[in-house]
Amino acid sequence: MSQTLSIIIPAYNEAQTLVAILDKVMDVRLIAKLEKEVIIVDDGSTDNTREVAATYIEQAGHSNIRLIELSHNTGKGGAIHRGIEEATGDFIVIQDADLEYDPKDFNHLLQPVVDGVADVVYGSRFMGGKPHRILFFWHSIGNKFLTFLSNMFSNLNLTDIETCYKLFRSDVIKPIKLREKRFGFEPEVTAKIANVPKIKIYEVGIAYYGRTYDEGKKIGWRDGFKAIYCILRYNLFP
Repeated sequence: MSQTLSIIIPAYNEAQTLVAILDKVMDVRLIAKLEKEVIIVDDGSTDNTREVAATYIEQAGHSNIRLIELSHNTGKGGAIHRGIEEATGDFIVIQDADLEYDPKDFNHLLQPVVDGVADVVYGSRFMGGKPHRILFFWHSIGNKFLTFLSNMFSNLNLTDIETCYKLFRSDVIKPIKLREKRFGFEPEVTAKIANVPKIKIYEVGIAYYGRTYDEGKKIGWRDGFKAIYCILRYNLFP
């Protein structure tokens, strides 16, 4: 029996890039004959993101693409929570609706899970020899600090907790109760995954085509302070 990868795409005001990323997702041929389930979660967009998504689904004619419409903006974490609830696949991966991450890396994320050595795989922007757009010195320092702080409390040795690309076995992630609605999802899920007994976590290098704020980047310095709070909250009081 073939297995399925559920691809969750949280989208808030991403009408400009949504079609391009969906084309990239649909073009990828997954290893081990895995099927795809694509779940677009429109997070209360104020542009025409949901219309773009609905038109794409109608024209594509694929039964394995679904659109979930949230009535108001809940934040990236909130959209991911809903996507996890809706996912029916054996594995779940998060895909941003912009063009910063390349779906060709799905197979690199999947390989350790398909091989049976991993339950969770993080895609690191700071390891391997793949393309990595050079941007924002202080963002990189902040990311490394947050990763260091998270590792110190979780006793992991990850290189990039803030990465979008996180792939989970569904039976691992679905029972976990997640609370953080915005970018606090990243440190929260890392802390809670680290506490799963006998969990096997791997990391693989991925490409990263970062965008500027003019190009639509949303995360800001306030999210960094919230991440510190979440690292302390969910590691010290699990």
